[in-house]
Amino acid sequence: MAFFQVPWSDYVPELTSALGKTVEYTAVGFAGAALLGLGVAGLRLSPRRWVRLPAAVYTEVFKNIPLLAIIFLAYFGLASVDIRLDVFQAGCLSLIVFYAAYLSEIFRAAIAGVHSGQREAGAALGMSRTAIHTRLVLPQALRLALPGTNTMLVDLLKSTSLLVTISAAELMSQARLITSETFRALEVYLVVSAMYFALCYPLSQLLLWLERRIRAGTPLTPHRRRRLAAARTLLAMEEQSS
Repeated sequence: MAFFQVPWSDYVPELTSALGKTVEYTAVGFAGAALLGLGVAGLRLSPRRWVRLPAAVYTEVFKNIPLLAIIFLAYFGLASVDIRLDVFQAGCLSLIVFYAAYLSEIFRAAIAGVHSGQREAGAALGMSRTAIHTRLVLPQALRLALPGTNTMLVDLLKSTSLLVTISAAELMSQARLITSETFRALEVYLVVSAMYFALCYPLSQLLLWLERRIRAGTPLTPHRRRRLAAARTLLAMEEQSS
């Protein structure tokens, strides 16, 4: 059986648009899931039971419902009660509420994993509770949360393919259209699978590189690099004076 008989040059504009749509779903879905997951994690860590309980229910519900069912509920189910979302809104909403449940668990474990002595030290220095969380707890929790968060990002990117069920114009939807025109299912889906690999593998390696740099304590922002350089200069001057 011959391969590569599909006139791919004819489909470059459509595939490029679908690729951009896939990246757009991934970016919006992950950003929303991270923000919602961080909020839910904060609620899960509250000392008040009436605050923790709804957050725990949310996490358990969406962790145990398939993403495909959530997509159908968002697009078809809400429409039946006169809440009509377009394809992009329904797709992003589905990704956000599903992955926020998993990210909330990752963030909760990471924040709880920061030693309580860090908070006590910040309080002893007169720092406010907000400053303790933003300047002491969250930077350390970030290092602990990175492996799981990176995995969720790559998984979310792959899961955008499920949006084909609502014709979301992403890569898998375009693959289905090309297949219906060319009847070359094996070739089309192999090529699209290779495109997903070309997206996911470099992203996973980049995230792994970033994780290693953060774990090594490498400053990633210009402000932190300047502060580190100033601290090294000050230490060198003290050593010379002594």
